[in-house]
Amino acid sequence: MKQLSVALAGNPNAGKSSIFNALTGSHQHVGNWPGKTVEKKEGKFQRGEYEIRVVDLPGTYSLTAFSPEEVIARDYIINQKPDVVITVLDAANLERNLYLAVQVLELGVPVMVTLNMTDIADSRGIKIDEEKLGLALRARVVRTIASKGEGIEKLADTIIQTAEETRA
Repeated sequence: MKQLSVALAGNPNAGKSSIFNALTGSHQHVGNWPGKTVEKKEGKFQRGEYEIRVVDLPGTYSLTAFSPEEVIARDYIINQKPDVVITVLDAANLERNLYLAVQVLELGVPVMVTLNMTDIADSRGIKIDEEKLGLALRARVVRTIASKGEGIEKLADTIIQTAEETRA
């Protein structure tokens, strides 16, 4: 079985934990980051010939390393070098969420974007052109409503596509 590692990065309340739970189901472990009281969640799921380990990084607004959450998120991405970093964006508050997404992209790691809570954005009349957003960020974009399990299958497939592309 092939192994992949994935990190979930995003603002607080963007739905990272919902994405994490939808991907991993009950296969999760909760603890603390070494030397910190910030919660650490890790889980696994299988997709085809892949076993995918998912780490739910602490919610943070940036990677400037002023708070323990920022330090943990930045250091994990830089030092652990996950195969894919998924930036989870709240589609209803896209502008606020893009700052962190751009910082993750600037780290030079394989990144994909999940536009989560698209049902809320739709109900507010917010229309997001995923293709243009993906081109602007140079990253694959997947729409999800994690709380309802929508888009999770496509997200899992896109994780594998993104990882395979960057390994080639």
